[in-house]
Amino acid sequence: MTKKPTPKKNTKKTAPASSPATSSAKPSRRKRLWGFAWKFSLAMAAILFVAGVYLNSVVKQKFSGQLFQIPTVVYARILTLEPGMNISLKEVRNELDVLKYRKVRHPRYPGEYSASSTRIELIRRPFEFSDGPEPSRHVMLTFNDSGLTHIQSREKRGELGYLRLDPKMLGMLEKNTTETRLFLRRDQFPELMVDALLTTEDRNFYKHDGIAPLAILRALVANVRAGHTVQGGSTLTQQLAKNIFLSSHRTLWRKLREAYMALIIDYRYSKDRILQAYMNEVYMGQNGREAVHGFGLASRLYFGQPLQELRIDQLALLVGMVKGPSYYNPIRYPERARERRDLVLKLMMERNILSAHQYEEAVSRSLDVQKHPHIASRQPAYFEQLSRELRNKVGNAYKKETGIRVFTSLDPVSQVDLERAISEKVPKLSKRSGDKLEAAAVAVDRKTGEIRAMVGGKRVGYDGFNRALNASRQIGSLAKGGVYLTALAEPEKYNLATTLEDKPITLKGDEGSVWSPRNFERTYRGNVPLYLSLAKSLNVPTVALGMQLGIDNVVDTLVKLGVPHKEIRPVPSMFLGSFTLTPFQVAQMYQTITNSGRKAKLSALRSVLDVKGNVLYESIPKVSQAVPQQAAWLTTYAMKRGVLEGTGRYLQHQFSWAALAGKTGTSSNTRDSWFVGVDGREVTTVWVGRDDNHSTYLTGASGALRVYANYLSRRIPQKLILPWPEGIRTVGFEKSRDGKLIVDCDSKFKLPVWDENDQWKSKCDHDSTGWLKKLFQW
Repeated sequence: MTKKPTPKKNTKKTAPASSPATSSAKPSRRKRLWGFAWKFSLAMAAILFVAGVYLNSVVKQKFSGQLFQIPTVVYARILTLEPGMNISLKEVRNELDVLKYRKVRHPRYPGEYSASSTRIELIRRPFEFSDGPEPSRHVMLTFNDSGLTHIQSREKRGELGYLRLDPKMLGMLEKNTTETRLFLRRDQFPELMVDALLTTEDRNFYKHDGIAPLAILRALVANVRAGHTVQGGSTLTQQLAKNIFLSSHRTLWRKLREAYMALIIDYRYSKDRILQAYMNEVYMGQNGREAVHGFGLASRLYFGQPLQELRIDQLALLVGMVKGPSYYNPIRYPERARERRDLVLKLMMERNILSAHQYEEAVSRSLDVQKHPHIASRQPAYFEQLSRELRNKVGNAYKKETGIRVFTSLDPVSQVDLERAISEKVPKLSKRSGDKLEAAAVAVDRKTGEIRAMVGGKRVGYDGFNRALNASRQIGSLAKGGVYLTALAEPEKYNLATTLEDKPITLKGDEGSVWSPRNFERTYRGNVPLYLSLAKSLNVPTVALGMQLGIDNVVDTLVKLGVPHKEIRPVPSMFLGSFTLTPFQVAQMYQTITNSGRKAKLSALRSVLDVKGNVLYESIPKVSQAVPQQAAWLTTYAMKRGVLEGTGRYLQHQFSWAALAGKTGTSSNTRDSWFVGVDGREVTTVWVGRDDNHSTYLTGASGALRVYANYLSRRIPQKLILPWPEGIRTVGFEKSRDGKLIVDCDSKFKLPVWDENDQWKSKCDHDSTGWLKKLFQW
């Protein structure tokens, strides 16, 4: 039997079943980790790429288009000076003062002037006029008693044919936006301001690529140590990205987007383009409910002057406010603002931008900001009229377009002086009329009809009910200008010496009503010449004359003068102004009369330009002969007599040299006090009354006339010289036994006057007063 061999024992150790799997797990995990890392990197790269593409498109779209809203800027009229112009040295000085030119001993910079008794030396600011930009100009203006005689260029040593002064910026039209700015190009920012800004906020601006990692790291360390934010590491580019594209919420995601966008902005655009955007965008405080952005507008808000004319200490103050416009507000916190300003100046000195002497001089100055910060004086009444005309002439383009410039007819000197006259005189008149006394006024160019000034109430700078445009009130004796003009338009029947009867009359209406008009003094003079009846504003002769002329004829004349037909009620009382008009409508009526019958539609708008300088609208003044020139001329002459010896004689003592014309108006129960004053430059309509229609206890002479006199004491009037129309001749006349005047009686000119007993007499004209002592006939 064979023995089965015993199997050999395997002495080789066998690995556990799990060992092969364990050895292969390590490379598998690494592979998965690398795979995850690779995929995550791809995903992040894709996210960054997509985010970059998106953010790049956002940045490109914004920077390629309109970076931010630029408001509609409104300017006053442009004063053009010419040799031979009837303008005094004092008037030009007043203009320069309103434009905030600085009076110095020797002008060296734009916006400065000096003056002597016969000359003004000035450096006109550069300005982009409607027909193109003009650089600054250094000129000498020479005057004599007749006006401006020479304009000499101090640069070219030659005579100039004219000089345009830069217009006053009146403000901005609202565009349903909460922020405003005055856009400036990079080259319009003072280099000292740029140096101050970079020294204070971003010294490596021209070296980094939009972000500064080391600055961010330093800020992070400082903030961690302090436990709160004490230092920022953002570059100007990052600040710009945040201001334009992002919110102010401090989150990591916002910070990452801010940095990314800063890199894109820096890559795509030049440093100067970025700096220009930043300096126009930076928030600088509040102007009422509107946020003020950019240094250009901030300069107007806090100093009332163009940025280019600020001193280094003023520039440093604005730069210092960038860190916190509310915290460093120079009005609320002057000490904080000053400390911050001085720190900016010190940093500039340390970097050798300023010398030690310049630094000491700058820090020694006061803040020198406006007591009541404002961008421009408000003219709410005028702006209402301007907005109406913009809608009619330009449509909605001025609302849709950005960066529009609007040039107006407003005379800043007239506006300021008219506002001051109302602000000063109305409170004094209120002592008699009560605290509710109100006022409104409109001053228009006598020849062109352009509106030079408008005030809608005694609170001159506040929005509210605009009485100049919207308060329709009884005009009283102002209607008489239309009545007498109607008569003088019939030369075969009437002239200035025509006798009118001043005696009681009674008129009966169709329904049995009876009206007996009376003179204001309740007296009657018998026979009076036509011119004197208007000059003394006699009611009874006016009604009698109106009835002779016919109601329809007088209504026709009033409509031709610019009075809306719908406002006139054709009854006899209309001869005494029983119908209502606004001050604006009265101004139109008397502009036509005193411009020799040539009507020019009243307007405030001169031209409108878009951001590229294209003209969207330009006004061409149109004048039409509305009524006979001779009749209007004679009516204006009678109004001159009104100032010389009639109801407007209060003006004669102070302004006799100006040969003014004027007409008073008083409505029933002295509810309304009116005066229309006319000099060589303007027709000014003043109304004084109460909104509640209670009596003011003021006549036209004791109320509105006093406001006008106050205005003229500030706004030097121009002499009123009327061009002699064809067909007008002087005639002599005398009184006959029956009390009537006989014209062409002899070769001597005679003037009827009143003696101390209020009796009629004649006086030969042999004195030196000239043509004012003669009467005229057409």
